[in-house]
Amino acid sequence: MLFNSLTFLIFFCIVLALHTLPLPWKIKKLNLLIASYLFYAAWNPPFVILIWLSTLVDWFVVKKLYTAQSTTARRLLLLCSLSCNLGLLAYFKYGTFLLDNFTALVNTLGIPFTPAAPSIILPVGISFYTFQTLSYTIDAYRNKSKPWPSFLDFALFVTFFPQLVAGPIVRAKDFLPQCITPRKATRDQLSWGLTLLIIGVFNKVAIADGLLAPIVDKVYEDATGIGFMDAWIGTLAFSGQIFCDFTGYSACAIGVALCLGFTIQDNFRFPYAAIGFSDFWQRWHISLSAWLRDYLYIPLGGNQKGPTRTHINLALTMLLGGLWHGAAWTFVIWGALHGTYLIIERILKKIIPQSSLWTTLPARITLALITYAAVCIAWVFFRAHNFSTAFSLLQSMSGFPGRSTGSMVKNNETFMVLTITVIMLSLHFMLRDKSLEHFTQKTPWWLRATLLAAMLIAITTMSGDPRAFIYFQF
Repeated sequence: MLFNSLTFLIFFCIVLALHTLPLPWKIKKLNLLIASYLFYAAWNPPFVILIWLSTLVDWFVVKKLYTAQSTTARRLLLLCSLSCNLGLLAYFKYGTFLLDNFTALVNTLGIPFTPAAPSIILPVGISFYTFQTLSYTIDAYRNKSKPWPSFLDFALFVTFFPQLVAGPIVRAKDFLPQCITPRKATRDQLSWGLTLLIIGVFNKVAIADGLLAPIVDKVYEDATGIGFMDAWIGTLAFSGQIFCDFTGYSACAIGVALCLGFTIQDNFRFPYAAIGFSDFWQRWHISLSAWLRDYLYIPLGGNQKGPTRTHINLALTMLLGGLWHGAAWTFVIWGALHGTYLIIERILKKIIPQSSLWTTLPARITLALITYAAVCIAWVFFRAHNFSTAFSLLQSMSGFPGRSTGSMVKNNETFMVLTITVIMLSLHFMLRDKSLEHFTQKTPWWLRATLLAAMLIAITTMSGDPRAFIYFQF
């Protein structure tokens, strides 16, 4: 069930209507839980069992952790949760990948091995709800939280439908306290929630799918001999597509939750205005980067054990972050590139002396553009289906294409992508230290109404076959 579908609109109206009825709070939470299971079952009903399994395992593990006395028992309980959650994730998401690489390895060693083709289906959203339940268990293991008294609340936390399949990754400490007292959106919350829903669907349907996706598909499906300009236009288009697609989903999720009276953290803060890569990861997919920081980077030692160990910790964190995104070596390289960027940034900050020059507007714009260009280079590996396509594109982007097959991107498409990119970067830089809500509130009401009406018209006129959100595959 896609946010950009008529089915979801009907579903959401029914859920919202039930939520506004004068029913006991427990009944309303039960309604939301059932709605969340139905929302997920719309993808593939049997996979609801996996959510139940994760929910039950972490619920009972944390109960036992609270009463366990010995360190050994606590570690075994944590291992039980990790084994169950990461085991399911490894099988469904990485099973085929591991088998293919094992087969290639033994065949390289001269051992003939041809396994039966596996038929593993990736459950949508498994990476997201797995990280959510693990955070609850790990926090309890660290004595940072206690078992939540209501199983209904915990089950709703794991399966809350607005952010279930593609985040933001919500922490128990942020969501569960909201389940104590009845949640009902105020007029301002409902207004802003619906506004976010419209903005999110517009970003997805009109910009990501309608304008940019066809150009990206054209360039990345056949990159052999592609020209310099086409390679860059395709990559710039993808940088806009993935931002509008993913921030569109996050805006929808936050907006729908707000209409129900729940608050979910922002997942993006104008990332293409980032000055440096540590700044980028504080602005892009914030819930994931914060999760990796708190549950992987810091436990590895963070930056507290010397420069060499810090660099190793950064590299490992970003490598695993890349692998989290998909079972392919291209994602690993994407993560490795970002790890390398972060390491180089730390080294340069120690070498280059502090100066007021770096705080001037021209310097900040220049550094932001350098950051954006490097992020775009990394996006090539994220989008390309294989290394051959990625290297062909990078070769062309560097100005050394192979045998040219002629321009595949039309002049009007080039103009459109450049225009969208300039507008996107300008808005990001202008709003880098502001929030979208604050900016919107400062806008005259008549201009807000006009823009929202234009977005609704664009959604209606540009909607074709609904595409799944890009992050659904992760």
